[in-house]
Amino acid sequence: MLKGKTALVTGSTSGIGLGIAKALAAQGANVVLNGFGDHAGPEDEVRQAGAAYGISTAYHGADMSKPAEIEDMMAFAAQTFGRVDILVNNAGIQHVARIEDFPVEKWNAILAINLTSAFHTTRLALPAMQQANWGRIINVASAHGLVASAQKSAYVAAKHGIVGLTKVTALENATSGVTCNAICPGWVLTPLVQKQIDARAAAEHIPVEQAKVELLREKEPSLEFTTPDELGQLAVFFCSPAGNNVRGVAWNMDGGWVAQ
Repeated sequence: MLKGKTALVTGSTSGIGLGIAKALAAQGANVVLNGFGDHAGPEDEVRQAGAAYGISTAYHGADMSKPAEIEDMMAFAAQTFGRVDILVNNAGIQHVARIEDFPVEKWNAILAINLTSAFHTTRLALPAMQQANWGRIINVASAHGLVASAQKSAYVAAKHGIVGLTKVTALENATSGVTCNAICPGWVLTPLVQKQIDARAAAEHIPVEQAKVELLREKEPSLEFTTPDELGQLAVFFCSPAGNNVRGVAWNMDGGWVAQ
């Protein structure tokens, strides 16, 4: 379905981003990955997912808090594959603290990476999408883009902002073939969430498995983690003909979290 298209997925060397990259590759899209740490392994996984279509991959290590590096990444993607047809804004970081104790530098970093980076990638991707009259912008928000939790002021503010940016982007392109939608996962067992589980287990002196269950019980009625593969399949739906008139939605995949 996506053969000949190019997807750029930020924060895609692990977790949700890698799951989405693999799902898009399995539909024939070439993929530009981005993220920290090892990228050879993730690139191999993505190429294997798209092996039936002989897809190509590339990697750019842009720091998503730095606009100049984001601009270089977007230019690199265009030079390598022609243009970015599918943009997935997924990069994110987290810090947990009460507002009065929240480090200012952490606030600034979370807003820069979780929200402002999506503005930069979007503004740079849109002209080519508009010229082609086809494009898909998928913003990975969170259940925290729809509801709040204590001690996550910067993350909740950024994810609410992503949902707002999604709606504006969709409206500004509503009469074109360019769509923009947000995915709002509940708990996904990513390295970011695993850190929270480990911290909880240590603070409460309980086993890690018990900490997992308690984390889910607080928020996610299904008592199951959403998986990167499930999120990848939702991204594929947004890119499909069935998603042509799905515009500006914040689609929660959260085991019932925000239904409560």
